[in-house]
Amino acid sequence: MAYSSRSSQRGVLLAGAVAALGLLTACGSHDIHSTPQTVPGTAGPATETAGDSPSSGTSATASAPHGGTSSAAPGTATSSGTKTESAGTRCHTSELRASVGRNDPGAGQENFPVVLTNKSARTCTLRGYPGAAFVNASGAQLGPDPKRSEGSPVTVTLRPGASAWAGLTFSNPEISGANTATPAALVVTPPDERDPLKVAWTAGAVPVSGNSSSVFLTVFNSGTGA
Repeated sequence: MAYSSRSSQRGVLLAGAVAALGLLTACGSHDIHSTPQTVPGTAGPATETAGDSPSSGTSATASAPHGGTSSAAPGTATSSGTKTESAGTRCHTSELRASVGRNDPGAGQENFPVVLTNKSARTCTLRGYPGAAFVNASGAQLGPDPKRSEGSPVTVTLRPGASAWAGLTFSNPEISGANTATPAALVVTPPDERDPLKVAWTAGAVPVSGNSSSVFLTVFNSGTGA
């Protein structure tokens, strides 16, 4: 019985020694890698290239209350409609001029091209949806924010002087019976931007509430929409 007890004690001591050795080994392994290490491929700062936009209200869209972007198939479109492999940095509000083209009515719909033209000396890009709102002479918004029509955004490359357009559409209030107001201006915000551009609105009353009062916007495409 004494021999058996002594063997049990030896087993306990041996197990304790093995555990202590394992702990020391683990600590030593941790110390080896505790110093900072350089990892290849460290990410650089974010850029404003066209491919950086996430889907439908992307990183940039999240920071822009009126502008918007959406992911699409690779490839970019120039102002002439041809696809290119690269697309410079995005156009900023200060580099653009806004205008509203002529109405092209049809099937009870009013259809206006909202045009942004590159007035800068560099080539830049637009991608996705504009932000827009009708406002009165005091700058107060009339009606809700326009909705986005379904579309497949492409990156439109604008050389100096080139334009891109997005469609602004609503039902004719005389047909739909919607409540109307006559705006003083249309406020347009380029995709991924915060600062808006203001365009005088001369096309009369627009729907602001009631039945069929929604206003819709399409994605930007090359040209003026004329």
